[in-house]
Amino acid sequence: MAEVKVPELAESISEGSIAQWLKQPGDHVEKGDYVLELETDKVNVEIISDYTGTLTELLAEEGDTVQVGQAIAIVDENGSAAAPAKEAPKAEEVKQEPAKVEQAAPAKEAPKAETKEASSTQQVIASPAARKLAREKGIDLTQVPVVDPLGRVRVQDVEAASKAPAAAPKVPAATKQAAAPIEANDDRIEVVKMTRRRQTIAKRLVQVQSEAAMLTTFNEVDLSAVMELRSRHKESFVKANDVKLGFMSFFTKAVIGALKKYPLLNAEIKGDHILKKNFYDIGVAVSTEEGLVVPVVRDADRKSFAEIEQNIADLAVKARNNKLALSDLSGGTFTITNGGTFGSLLSTPILNAPQVGILGMHTIKTRPVAVGDQIENRPMMYLALSYDHRIVDGKEAVGFLVAIKEMLEDPEQLLLQN
Repeated sequence: MAEVKVPELAESISEGSIAQWLKQPGDHVEKGDYVLELETDKVNVEIISDYTGTLTELLAEEGDTVQVGQAIAIVDENGSAAAPAKEAPKAEEVKQEPAKVEQAAPAKEAPKAETKEASSTQQVIASPAARKLAREKGIDLTQVPVVDPLGRVRVQDVEAASKAPAAAPKVPAATKQAAAPIEANDDRIEVVKMTRRRQTIAKRLVQVQSEAAMLTTFNEVDLSAVMELRSRHKESFVKANDVKLGFMSFFTKAVIGALKKYPLLNAEIKGDHILKKNFYDIGVAVSTEEGLVVPVVRDADRKSFAEIEQNIADLAVKARNNKLALSDLSGGTFTITNGGTFGSLLSTPILNAPQVGILGMHTIKTRPVAVGDQIENRPMMYLALSYDHRIVDGKEAVGFLVAIKEMLEDPEQLLLQN
């Protein structure tokens, strides 16, 4: 027998939650096959089997938190356990020989973190999804009526048990105490557990506001020149590079130019030291169903407009398909976030720790502005720069934002950057 363990993921990640088992007991697995999907603080990772054989036992269920190095499944490399694991027992065998089921479970080594509740329901034949749902609802699987002739507990059975007050088991005291303030017994209220990623986002946003001296300064930029340039070159740009010329490449280039003038915004605080970074890995915030992620465009200062646009497009697709690697998210030096894609006119972005600066873009609105002695309608955008006042003074922050404004209003400057 061989154990499938949670592998080393990244220096900052020590645990994760099982999002989905991709293989079930009785399934044949080859070395390198994906066995489960693990949800970490940053990304979802598919874990592979290092062995070829039959998956005989799952040592953790969907929704469980597991540690790096923890055994989570058993693979029989000889495949001898394939038949009993894969073939469901006949209905008569379930009724007449319950002792065999009870004896089979303790024979296998249980995970160290296994609870008493899990042991008490060990003999019940149920899918990991049904077990997870029962655990969330505080339902004893041994008390769930089943309709399956083979005695298997399904998700539908757990759902039915949760809606039948007479048949519902008593919820343990600890569960009652935790659920009391939520009023979960009200049909108008849906209780949804936060995903690991959402919990991490919440924790870090609160943490950065309590640790950093965060301030925000604002300005506005006239995007007439950028829009005119894009209009003239958009068709030829697509033909030459097979990618659209968007706004993000202009803003990324402008941010890099401003960071070179004001390097403290490209730094990091570590203890009582300042780490000045002489490279430009720009994070671009991407909204996904699981929450906001910030993949990084590496060495953005060395990339062309087309390379930046393609890089951002590829990262956005990976983010929305949960295919980002940990390397895609680590090491950014400055972040750009675009609330304008959702219609935001003005907002205060929160720092992406340990970075000390983040630029917020917003929606473009045509507004009357003074141009010399004339009033003209121009495409205007509000910009917001949030910064850590511990090392960045107001003068530098304002100067940084003004530099971005000037480069975008005269985009030829972006082509003359060193």
